[in-house]
Amino acid sequence: MTQPSAFKRLAGQEFFGPFLALLIISLFVALTTPSFLDPQNFRNIALQVSILSIVAIGSTIVIITGGIDLSPGSMIAFLTMCLAVFIKNQGMDLGPAIALTLLIGCALGIGNGILVAYVGIPAFIVTLAGLSAFKGLALTLNGGTPAFSLSEQLGQVFYGTFLGLPLPFFYVIGSYLLFMVIMEHTRLGREIYAVGGNENAARLSGINVARVRLIAFSFAGACAAFGAVLLAARLNSGSPNYGANIELQAIAAAVVGGASLAGGRGRVVSSLIGSLIIVVVQNGLNLNAVTTSMQSLTIGLIILIAVGLDVWRARLGRGLARLTGQRTA
Repeated sequence: MTQPSAFKRLAGQEFFGPFLALLIISLFVALTTPSFLDPQNFRNIALQVSILSIVAIGSTIVIITGGIDLSPGSMIAFLTMCLAVFIKNQGMDLGPAIALTLLIGCALGIGNGILVAYVGIPAFIVTLAGLSAFKGLALTLNGGTPAFSLSEQLGQVFYGTFLGLPLPFFYVIGSYLLFMVIMEHTRLGREIYAVGGNENAARLSGINVARVRLIAFSFAGACAAFGAVLLAARLNSGSPNYGANIELQAIAAAVVGGASLAGGRGRVVSSLIGSLIIVVVQNGLNLNAVTTSMQSLTIGLIILIAVGLDVWRARLGRGLARLTGQRTA
């Protein structure tokens, strides 16, 4: 039996479509905007994608279970205010304040998970309510006003370096390695895919579906909390207005990365590619001084194109491999 070519095997990978879309978009932006290739711009892109990509991990896991999470943006706003209050109003040291903020984020995710998994309220309704409720909670802290200049040390959490590389690089790599191991090499990961693929079959096979959904939402809460800490560190402040629309960008990153909104399909690492696509598009539009309304329209179109490339990646790969074989025959 003829073994498939290396290219055909690569084209069959789930990340191939999103990666191809990223290359095409980057090439187009580079050709139309010379400043895109500036090293400082690349650094800005890397810093911008760090927060979105970490939040997208949690959104991807929830989507794989067949759910949806609309609350990370408001959760981030609330958590940046929590961190600000802990440091500025309560006089807490930076380490305990960050740890407590992360714990609160996990607790909020668990709360979403309990309502979805055990109370039986649809995820869309629960997280839509959370989107409003968490924003309201953010407005109750510090009189609803932003808090600035939290700590001189806080900025180093985001802008510090290690081995000459920005710390967010290590945060992203570490987060993705951790969740790739969980999703692809543990029983829990297999259960998450099983629940999203066929909930009834998963239940009949002995999987505790409610527990799996609860864990998925707790992961999403933890990722949102981590994103909140990084955003607060980046701006050295907390605000009820932070995190706006990041939930939609995180969902878009997951879908562009190949996750199916029907559940059961997707890879965590592909959401990183999806996040890069979203940020590169935004960066290119900003460099070209495109209006906000046109940015929203353009990003929507790019998402449709990227998803289309992902859907057709297998056929495109077979066609290209066939052409390659004809040339080398």
